[in-house]
Amino acid sequence: MLLFLRAFEQNFLDHAPRWYKGTILAFLIINPCLLYTVGPFVTGWCLVLEFIFTLSMALKSYPLQPGGLLALEAVLIGLAKPATVYHEALNNFQVILLLIFMVAGIYFMKDLLLFVFAKVLLEVRSKTTLALLFAGMGAFLSAFLDALTVTAVIIAVGVGFFKVYHRVASGKGIQDDYDHTLDHGVGTLHRSNLEEFRGFLRNLLMHGAVGTALGGVCTLVGEPQNLLIGEKAGWNFMEFFIRMSPVTIPVLIVGFLTCVLVERFRWFGYGFRLPPAVRDILWRFDQETSQKMDHRCKARLIVQGLAMIWLIVALAFHLAEVGIIGLSVIVGVTALNGIIEEHQLGEAFKEALPFTALLVVFFSIVAVIQEQQLFGSIIHFVLGMDGDDQIGMFFIVNGFLSAISDNVFVATIYIEQVLQAFHQGVITRDQFDLLAVAINTGTNIPSVATPNGQAAFLFLLTSALAPLIRLSYGRMVWMALPYTVTMTIGGLLAVYVLLQPVTEAYYAQGILTHHVRAVAEDHQNHGIPVFMADTILSK
Repeated sequence: MLLFLRAFEQNFLDHAPRWYKGTILAFLIINPCLLYTVGPFVTGWCLVLEFIFTLSMALKSYPLQPGGLLALEAVLIGLAKPATVYHEALNNFQVILLLIFMVAGIYFMKDLLLFVFAKVLLEVRSKTTLALLFAGMGAFLSAFLDALTVTAVIIAVGVGFFKVYHRVASGKGIQDDYDHTLDHGVGTLHRSNLEEFRGFLRNLLMHGAVGTALGGVCTLVGEPQNLLIGEKAGWNFMEFFIRMSPVTIPVLIVGFLTCVLVERFRWFGYGFRLPPAVRDILWRFDQETSQKMDHRCKARLIVQGLAMIWLIVALAFHLAEVGIIGLSVIVGVTALNGIIEEHQLGEAFKEALPFTALLVVFFSIVAVIQEQQLFGSIIHFVLGMDGDDQIGMFFIVNGFLSAISDNVFVATIYIEQVLQAFHQGVITRDQFDLLAVAINTGTNIPSVATPNGQAAFLFLLTSALAPLIRLSYGRMVWMALPYTVTMTIGGLLAVYVLLQPVTEAYYAQGILTHHVRAVAEDHQNHGIPVFMADTILSK
């Protein structure tokens, strides 16, 4: 019997440390006790913090299993209904489709990405310039593509570069079997270069990930909540960009300046350089790849290039849902590049499906937040304020809540409340527009503080690349800190100082026109709880 108990203990979360296993078990035991002693509200907040803990320990154990156990317990003890969890997943179905098909589509374009980025990496010698380039590319692409798609691109590039150097550092040939996740084969002379290379890749990936937030907030298609807010406000692509610009343009400038400063002064874990030995290995790899490239290889690159053009055009003009566009990339690239076997296709889905499952678990936690109205008192407080203070507080509170939960969920709750206030005649249309800008920028900008707030950050943290480059939850928060501080302060100042006068100047110059019609009623039932009393807003 004792042997069986020991076997169960060893199998539970497998390779996780014993203290971590004990902590998760303690959570599972304490939660029902809390529910029957202090009530569902306090228990709900404890559950949120426990789930954040599992994310912070992602390098100890993938969060799907411990986080999933917490979510399952939450449903079993009545903190959330299964129907609410399903409803949350259904509302975010386009994100699930994106992860399943778009990330796999990027996998089939990795040859082109590695070829192009290798040229960039080898040609640009200045680390600061390279960091700005990654942040700028992340911002530009995220303004037209989804941030998760852009993150999938930089993850594919990072894994490709790491494998190239790690194979050589381990003394393995192209045909040799080896595990790039283990360092025991790396020679002593390569050890220090490998650690420097890890830091170098961490820097570029964090700059690129922050860039996705900088660009994603600017346009209607940049983030899922942008589309939601734009739909509620009745804004088209250009109007959305113009209305956000008093806040987003200053924040973009601040973000790029922060990128330069942290690299220049090597603050917050930045400033790692590409070791000359690693550069030589990557250069030789690039030369060998170019020399061995036959007509079939060139044809594959051409097909992947055309697929990339199609991807950008289709996403920029929103020709279909993002996941469907990703599926079209998979079909087109694999059909024309000779990848037709099932096991070849299956490799592409290995990266995204665990994160997709984790995201659905996350929706379970969001369901607890919704059903127990954990944000209710905060929403009451903010909606009860007046004028400029209300607009600024919307930015701050949306940022804080997005950093600990989900920015799409937070944006959905707040825009619903503000829309209801407008329909009731409690606020004017102009005030509604200003609050919508504050909600969008608030959910997008301060949420870079943690992987919880930005799906792209969470995707990076739980990707196969994160353990390779030693990117933990704590390290990600630390590296994001300078961006969080400067961008949040810059955004808050822009909301207080620039938003209203610049918007009024746009009206005066005819760049924007006042909406004389009321916003169309939203007939789709999102299942969002109404926290607002009839008259808690004042004009």
